[in-house]
Amino acid sequence: MKSVVTVCCLSFLLGLVAVVETDEDYTEDEEMILSLILQDDTQPEAESRPSAQFYRCTKDAWRMPGQYIVVMRNGTHVNQVERTARRLRAKAAKRGYLIEILQTYSGAFHGFLVKMSSDVLHMAVKLPHVEYIEEDSSIFAQSIPWNLQPVILVYSDDGAKVGVYLLDTSVQVTHREIEDRVMVTDFNSVPEEDGVRVHRQASQCDSHGTHTAGVVSGRDSGVARGASVNSVRVLNCQGKGTVSGALAGLEYIQSSLMSQPIRPVIVLLPFVGGFSRTLNTACRKMVESDTVLIAAAGNYNDDACLYSPASEPEVITVGAVNLADQPLSTGTTGTNVGRCVDVFAPGDDIISASSDCSTCFTTKSGTSQAAAHVAGIAAVLLNLSPNSSSAELLQQLLHHSVRQIINPESLPLNHRLTTPNMVATLPDSTSTLIGEDLLCRSVWSERSAVKGLATTTARCRHGEEMLSCSSFSQNGARAGERVEVSNGQKECVAVNGNGGHGVFAVARCCTGHKAQCQMLESPKRGEVAECPPDHQLTGCSSSSSSGDVSDSDRPPHGSRGACPAKRGEMSYASCCHTSSLECRLKEHDPTGLSEQVEVSCEDSWTLTGCQGLSHGSGVCGAFALGNTCVVHTSGGDKGTAAIATCCRHQLYYLSEASV
Repeated sequence: MKSVVTVCCLSFLLGLVAVVETDEDYTEDEEMILSLILQDDTQPEAESRPSAQFYRCTKDAWRMPGQYIVVMRNGTHVNQVERTARRLRAKAAKRGYLIEILQTYSGAFHGFLVKMSSDVLHMAVKLPHVEYIEEDSSIFAQSIPWNLQPVILVYSDDGAKVGVYLLDTSVQVTHREIEDRVMVTDFNSVPEEDGVRVHRQASQCDSHGTHTAGVVSGRDSGVARGASVNSVRVLNCQGKGTVSGALAGLEYIQSSLMSQPIRPVIVLLPFVGGFSRTLNTACRKMVESDTVLIAAAGNYNDDACLYSPASEPEVITVGAVNLADQPLSTGTTGTNVGRCVDVFAPGDDIISASSDCSTCFTTKSGTSQAAAHVAGIAAVLLNLSPNSSSAELLQQLLHHSVRQIINPESLPLNHRLTTPNMVATLPDSTSTLIGEDLLCRSVWSERSAVKGLATTTARCRHGEEMLSCSSFSQNGARAGERVEVSNGQKECVAVNGNGGHGVFAVARCCTGHKAQCQMLESPKRGEVAECPPDHQLTGCSSSSSSGDVSDSDRPPHGSRGACPAKRGEMSYASCCHTSSLECRLKEHDPTGLSEQVEVSCEDSWTLTGCQGLSHGSGVCGAFALGNTCVVHTSGGDKGTAAIATCCRHQLYYLSEASV
């Protein structure tokens, strides 16, 4: 039987590579296929290695079986990618399968896109240098065709120094709103439309992209009318694309920026797909190369962390609000929310260019429109401060946003604390904010497991400094928090307490600090963690190994800052060294009992740390909300105090006062 199989495989190979009875040399591919076919199947492979991981979209309806993204390990060279693809083709041919390499990637990651039977997967995951394989899946434009009352926005005429790359459908460049403002690139990677009766009229194919481009830089309806837009088509006429196509689009942009450097640059991603590790990685790598990425949160009334690229922490993810500045929602459709959303923006009936004719306008709603709105605001900010990093830009966006305008009751209960209550607006014309201002934001982790001493982690973005770490538990059962360093990055680690329902870690992440900061722990349990001379204390943390934590004493400030700890607990101090930074404590200790105690830093001061001081009441934890330190209590009869650490650049304000 084995000889029959070998003969059949050889016959297949003869037709595949046109082997003839001559002295002509075989190619490397042909030699590899021949050698693998002639191997004795009864012998095990010489090399045994663990299988690579395999991932697929959690949304079954969005999966694309038979098309796979093969991601190589870090440090893999291009020639190793090519050899891996050839080896996979040879192994598949040995079993009688044909595969097709559709795309290779060499930008944000090294790998290739392959079309093959799922029966070949078990061979693919065994290949050397393969880190993981991800099944391709669909992505979708995030506009909702509702017929609501129009809203007229206030726009700015700016952004001329900024280039925007728009990954969307095609764009009607002859529309008067965007004529001479949009350049259509030669990139096009879209799947076939679903169904056999799809009519590809230009107005249909250009609908989403034309409207989005108009929101960014339209003559009358654009937020940043001076910004130029480059159209990179990754969505078909139905507003549908693929993860692999989006990856190819990002790689195209990277290649374009290498050949013709432009800065500052914004990449607008007005689509979502299911969670994709590969797409998130590619986005993260682009941000690390000084590109700003802005994405739609998604229109599924769901947790944005379940979708990509919305879930990537380095991407600025935008949710949508309606005319009343409340989360956009109708029935089962509406904006995604949660800790992966960075900011909200208008997304309800936004007026912009229509692809029906060169002078037509229409209204569209959704997180695509909200993301385009933020891309326009970002272009205005980058025009003012073109050297701002993505992290600094986000801090500026949040600084200019309208805070605490969203009714918390309109958010799902499990996302009320972690969803940012901020709606983006254009900066005031009198604003003097620049990239060197001390600005901070709170980053929440996911909730930990409910078992005792379970941990969860919050991290800052690339370019941000963690100036404090706190934790929060709904029922007050927590074991505190600590700061660890992993791969050179600080992590705020919160620990669930005995009988806890899960705990959150809350990192205070800042830019513009101009300081060298470090986290110092106490020498022993129960002892203070003290900052060195000439350092400023920006925040305190404490943790317990017993599963329960009592909130620390008041941290002393003076020539040196220190963080005390109760008996049996470790304390941690965030200490920053700079001659220009000054920090001080501000405390609110109400005389009566209250379920929530707050204290805010004054104007010109920035909240860097937040603590609760218990007088006997149980403390659920403390967290920063804007420039306010918020402490929740879980009951008791002696009250709780809230302690804020407020910092600012001393020299900046001294020079300002002397003018």
